[in-house]
Amino acid sequence: MTAFRINPAVTDAFPDTLVALVTATGLLGHEPWPDTTTALEDLEQQLALGIWQPADENDPRIEAWHTAYRSFGTNPRRIRPSVDALGRRMTKKGVLPRINPAVDSYNSVSVRHGLPAGAFDLDHVTGDVDVRYADGSEEFTPLGEPGTVERPRPGEIIYADAAGVLTRHWNHRDAHRTRVTEDSVHVAFVLETLHATRDGDILKVAADELQGLLVPHAERTAVHYLSPAHPKADA
Repeated sequence: MTAFRINPAVTDAFPDTLVALVTATGLLGHEPWPDTTTALEDLEQQLALGIWQPADENDPRIEAWHTAYRSFGTNPRRIRPSVDALGRRMTKKGVLPRINPAVDSYNSVSVRHGLPAGAFDLDHVTGDVDVRYADGSEEFTPLGEPGTVERPRPGEIIYADAAGVLTRHWNHRDAHRTRVTEDSVHVAFVLETLHATRDGDILKVAADELQGLLVPHAERTAVHYLSPAHPKADA
């Protein structure tokens, strides 16, 4: 079992943080996921009709992440929070990318609700996972770039396990090692807000929506929440 923890230094700096940890075991990534396909197509149709659009950097949900990024020295207009980048891409192209059913599921939930989302193949995670400040010694290999090694700057917020960095800039980009593919069977998904007082209900609706997309294609699913009061959960 893998523990996910938020470091006290992070919750001290961001005391209204709430992270939903949605876990799935026995995923069937090679079969069709019709509900996910429908969710993607529904968003694309709403965008095309002009009745909905992704949250942009002026939305309070995105603006909060821009402020957080600046606090640890990252320019959020150059290195964007994942949900910001995904929404901008969808607005420009009119469609969401199709990667695989599990990734497509969290992408649809992320952009619909304006919340950053990511996922880790737990069979490739080493030890426990901490949301913490980098010390500068860690190594990160970006998704899709298996020959690249980066070092986060000291003070940058990262997800990290015992072997290295799983996400840089809190939620900008995932690591290649723990990427979710059609073959992934034990996966932890995360959805995040920095303003639980304002957006906690949105986060819980999003987590339930994601779990609903996973249930038909998994042996087991569960939802846990990480917060300053409850900084640890098992996946």
